[in-house]
Amino acid sequence: MSLTLARLQQLKRQAGAAAPTKQAEPARTPSIDDLRRHLRRRAPEPVSRIASNDRHVPGVEIAPGLRLVEARLPFAPPQTWIDGRFDRRDALDAQNLMFFDTETTGLAGGSGTRAFMIGAADWFEGALRVRQLLITAMSGEAAMLDVFRQWLHPDTTLVSYNGKCYDAPLLATRFRLNRMGTPLAELSHVDLLYPTRRRYRGRWENCRLATIERRALNVVREDDLPGSEAPAAWLSYLRGGSALNLRRVLAHNDRDVATLAELLLHLSELTAADMDAAQETPLPAVEAWA
Repeated sequence: MSLTLARLQQLKRQAGAAAPTKQAEPARTPSIDDLRRHLRRRAPEPVSRIASNDRHVPGVEIAPGLRLVEARLPFAPPQTWIDGRFDRRDALDAQNLMFFDTETTGLAGGSGTRAFMIGAADWFEGALRVRQLLITAMSGEAAMLDVFRQWLHPDTTLVSYNGKCYDAPLLATRFRLNRMGTPLAELSHVDLLYPTRRRYRGRWENCRLATIERRALNVVREDDLPGSEAPAAWLSYLRGGSALNLRRVLAHNDRDVATLAELLLHLSELTAADMDAAQETPLPAVEAWA
């Protein structure tokens, strides 16, 4: 028994003995050549710029990095006051309506999304005046917001399609980030999406503006650039690319704001006709009690 105990004690001593360690080699100071190789390996790839000869954008430059495109459409309102019952409001003064739509760098919203184009239309001198502000350099945003603000006055009624949830809040954010007062907050706003849904939901596949435009207004666009491709068209132009798709974005935006004017009159006329017909319909006769 004593031999076994002695043997166990010997094994414990052997197990607890420190293993021989290999002496660490002294650290080598990196040379200048080592640092240069390391920097070359981690250097980011340069941003490629696309050179194009097609750089023409219509309009005139009214500030550094900002262009104004203006057109007149032979489209006058049928009367000075427009029936507003389609939006559950009183009559609308046609001369105070401002139809507007933005083209942006994305649909997520928030401070990281900016509007690179604002399209606005109003009835002026017997025609629909369409004005578009386009940023051609990042530095042009403040000037664009300032010009758009000058187009508005306290009696302006904004008209949009889903603008209450998207366009107006996005522009308000950009005004704040540029340390400007937000001119949209106190203005009356007619968002045509809601009366359009009340009338056409379930009748057609959806209530997107392009669908309503085609189904209700019988307008078919040709060679229209989808709105989802607008950010890429603008960014490509900023990097020196062709202006072809950017011109198509301008055409798309121009059609959008003109459609807003047509849709407002369309909804107003239909609602007025429905209400007039309801008032003219005689009530059914009620038999007297015997």
